[in-house]
Amino acid sequence: MPSKLAGRLSALGAAIMWSSSGFFVKSPVFLDWPSESRGVLLAFWRAAFALVLLLPLVRTPRWRPGLVPLMVSFAAMSGTFLTSMTLTTAANAIWLQMTAPFWVLVFGVLLGERVLRRDLLPLVAALAGVGLIVCYEAGGKDIVGVVMGLLAGLAYGWVVLLLRRMKNENQAWLVAVCHVGAVLLLAPWAVASGVGPSWFQLLVLAGFGMLQMAVPYLLMARALRSISSHEAVAIGLLEPVLQPVWVYLAWGEQPAWWTIIGAGFILCGLAARYLIALFGSNTTA
Repeated sequence: MPSKLAGRLSALGAAIMWSSSGFFVKSPVFLDWPSESRGVLLAFWRAAFALVLLLPLVRTPRWRPGLVPLMVSFAAMSGTFLTSMTLTTAANAIWLQMTAPFWVLVFGVLLGERVLRRDLLPLVAALAGVGLIVCYEAGGKDIVGVVMGLLAGLAYGWVVLLLRRMKNENQAWLVAVCHVGAVLLLAPWAVASGVGPSWFQLLVLAGFGMLQMAVPYLLMARALRSISSHEAVAIGLLEPVLQPVWVYLAWGEQPAWWTIIGAGFILCGLAARYLIALFGSNTTA
């Protein structure tokens, strides 16, 4: 079992690598794909290329019934999140997905996980930021993107919980199963779209799948062997802070003022959570 420090560093590395998703999704390389199907197409090809890296690393595969809901949740998370990002800003999509801590807390308690009081701080901060985004975006043209982002948060919460409950399984096997499920479940939509990537698009998709998806999920699976799902999601909240930065630097997409304020809520929640962890107690909620 890795130490808690190693687990936290693994979760941090995963968050940084995940934050590059907007760089790929907002790339002009994919502008010739229809916007209504672009998210599902990107999710399908990203999962397919992630498998190229993951499958050779699989050791001692073992089938468990819990893998079925994990595969479905992962496919739903990938499709809804990338669809949200294509229909609204990258900042909005990733922040709306950050309703995941709420679902991790609720369903984690129902599944018997212990909750620390300090884990509630990033949850409250995240919900405050998400509430601000929904308040300003729900009445606009991006309402479908908003709904897809919220559904992505629900699915992401289940992915984290299910990975945590199977922490003793081979990490590469778990992550590979997730991507197999995504490929199988999203393939009908990808085929029905009639869109095929060019050779250059395939090259970009390979980087998307391997560097932005496969490697960070291996890191997160390793992190969940030594830290709780609540703490893993809390560290992962750095992803929405970093992602708009990369998108702005690369493609010039600027977040709205309410998105920037939401980032402040999340940063304050993270800082408070670890200051209490350092000087406070481990009282359960």
